[in-house]
Amino acid sequence: MEYSFHFYNGMVETGILTALNALAQNFKSAPVVLCIGSDLAIGDSLGPIVGTMLKRKGFCGSLYGTLKNPVTAKEVKYINDFLRKTHPNAPVIAIDAAVGDDSDIGLIKVAGGALKPGSGANKRLGKVGDVSILGIVAGKSTFSYSVLNLTRLNLVYAMAEAISDAILSFSFEETWQIKKDA
Repeated sequence: MEYSFHFYNGMVETGILTALNALAQNFKSAPVVLCIGSDLAIGDSLGPIVGTMLKRKGFCGSLYGTLKNPVTAKEVKYINDFLRKTHPNAPVIAIDAAVGDDSDIGLIKVAGGALKPGSGANKRLGKVGDVSILGIVAGKSTFSYSVLNLTRLNLVYAMAEAISDAILSFSFEETWQIKKDA
C-alpha cells in the first residue's frame, strides 16, 4: 500500500501520520528512524534535515542520519548489517529524497516496504527499511545530481517539517505496547 500527500496540503502531517499508523500495525517493537541523504546537494538533504529536526524537537527514539552525522547512500550497504546487530527485530522507517515526474514534485510518499537510496542518481545500491517515506524534490533528468543541486531549499525544508512533525506525533512506544500486550 502506498499513500501520497502533497506538501502544500494543509492535512499533510495528518495524512503521513495516518499512513504510518496503518503500516505500523505489524510492528512488534518500536521502529528505528533512518534518514538518508547528504547536505552536499540541497535536493539530497531531505533525510538529514528530517533527522536534525527530529533531534531538535526532542525525539527520543532510535534515530540515524542528521546534518551533523549524515547517512549517505554509500553507507546503505553497511547500515543494514549495523541495524540488524544494533536493533535486532526492530522495523526501520527509512526516509529519503527522490526524483520523479515533474507533476509529482512536492509529493511525500509513504509505503510499506524498502526504498533504494541513490536510484535517482542511477546508483545501484541495496534496499533499506520496512516502511519508506520518499519526498519527490525534483524531476527526473539524465543529470539528476545537477537537478538535486538546483532544488529549492524551501521545498525540502517544508517537506522535512511535515515529515518530522508526523513522526513526532506517531507514538512508537504506544504502538509497540499494544502489539506486545496483544
